[in-house]
Amino acid sequence: MRGWGLYLAAPLTICLLGATLARGQTGGAAPPQPSPMLSEQAFKNVQVLRGIPVKEFMETMGFFAASLSLNCSDCHSQASASNWANYADDTPLKQQTRRMIVMVNAINKANFGGARGVTCFTCHRGSQRPKLIPSLAQQYAAPPDEDPDEIVPLAAVRVTMTADQILDRYIGAIGGAAAAARLTSYTAKGTYEGFDSDFELVPVDIYAKAPDMRATVIHMRAGDSSNTYDGREAWAAGPQDLTPVTLISLVEDSLAGARLDAQLAFPGRIKQILTDWRTGFPALRIDDRPVDVIEGRTPDGTGVKLYFDRETGFLVRSVRYSRTAVGTVPINVVYSNYRDVPGLGVKIPYTWQLTWTNGRGTYNVTSLQPNVAIDAARFGRPTPPSPARN
Repeated sequence: MRGWGLYLAAPLTICLLGATLARGQTGGAAPPQPSPMLSEQAFKNVQVLRGIPVKEFMETMGFFAASLSLNCSDCHSQASASNWANYADDTPLKQQTRRMIVMVNAINKANFGGARGVTCFTCHRGSQRPKLIPSLAQQYAAPPDEDPDEIVPLAAVRVTMTADQILDRYIGAIGGAAAAARLTSYTAKGTYEGFDSDFELVPVDIYAKAPDMRATVIHMRAGDSSNTYDGREAWAAGPQDLTPVTLISLVEDSLAGARLDAQLAFPGRIKQILTDWRTGFPALRIDDRPVDVIEGRTPDGTGVKLYFDRETGFLVRSVRYSRTAVGTVPINVVYSNYRDVPGLGVKIPYTWQLTWTNGRGTYNVTSLQPNVAIDAARFGRPTPPSPARN
């Protein structure tokens, strides 16, 4: 059985912490959501991180991984790689992390009204031990480039293009609004590689139906790994060799993320997907190419950043955010390899890379069939694969 570190690149239960901080208020009425499986129902020895969905629990583990540059076995010992039950065992790092989270919660309660003004990353910044002595090398070095995921608008930046103009340029770059509207569904085949495939190229099938239905099925050696969104609900399913929870209902930010991915699969409606557009971001280059950045908001008020290549007009990156029990994590998607959809005169990215604190995966489409009939059941709740046979 593969270690979960490859699948999630994060400590599974680095600290089964809990005492979830109160979520911030968001705008807009949220649709009714199914009752998700909670952390204490899925895992043993959950002492503090109780009452949160499994997906959020795992993203919280990813937050710890990003903050301390650790993976599963660093916090759970090598024994956890051979048996899921071993993740519940206490280790010194897990116990210390519980104490640290209590401390951070107390700081936030006393100084920031319970909001997450301080997180693990505030002090650790990717290191197990927070730095205590100022670095002269860092002080006198050239300042590092700003993280594209964290860039924010500045009042002093002169706006040269409105959000509408940037979006219109994008629609023109992919072939125009009429051509984009002709794409109503597609099925695609390609390859996938990531932490969960052990960096092996494996087949993937993709199904999409406008305006917002999408399914991906990655054919792993251990069994299929599926993500589906039917226009209202979303699920993730995977083989037991890769995850002890083989079927998860997505809720809250994870559900909003699945909806956004499904909507962005059909670029013609990009102006309607988000609202309250903002510009005024400082000059930014990604891979040494200038980009224009705009930000919109989902119906629940969550911000989403979109990055457009200034020369080609193509959308090259999106960044959304997911709130966890200990802080907010970014999820970014990098789009490339824009190619024509057969017979329609519209271009879409045939390659995209999804990166989040729990891992990274790259999808590459090799063949695509547009405007085909797709059974609605394809986007419904997937069936977890049976355990792989030896």
